Amino acid sequence: MAKKKGLDRSSPENLVLIAKLQSKLRMSWLVWLGYRSLGLPILLGMLLATQPDKLGGIAWQLLWLIPALIVTPWILKGKSPYALLMSSMLTLVYLGASGVTLFSRFYDSGISVLWVYGIDLLLILIINVWLFKLLKRLPSMNDKFKDSI
Repeated sequence: MAKKKGLDRSSPENLVLIAKLQSKLRMSWLVWLGYRSLGLPILLGMLLATQPDKLGGIAWQLLWLIPALIVTPWILKGKSPYALLMSSMLTLVYLGASGVTLFSRFYDSGISVLWVYGIDLLLILIINVWLFKLLKRLPSMNDKFKDSI
């Protein structure tokens, strides 16, 4: 049987792809943080008939984003597979919560503000895709143990 050719993680092409993925991830992360903390509460404050407090909404979103703010330095650096794996697990939780919120708001608020939650879901989905692609490209977490065996 022919041996399957693996990904050469130290090749120049891979390093260029890693740099591109890191910049895409960084930009997507910052856009999502900005949208989730400021854009979502302001848009909902303008669009919902109940006119919720925008400042209270921003405070609530910042409270909800504390775990994301903690992992932000890991995401912005984008180099440690361990840290990115933990960040990936956290963003999957945020993705699930955003999806549940999207569908629950569909029954609660109707379709008029559904696009506001849809943007949030799309942004966190894009972040998860970039994270998975970057984790695939980064050096393996167990390379240092392979040499000693």
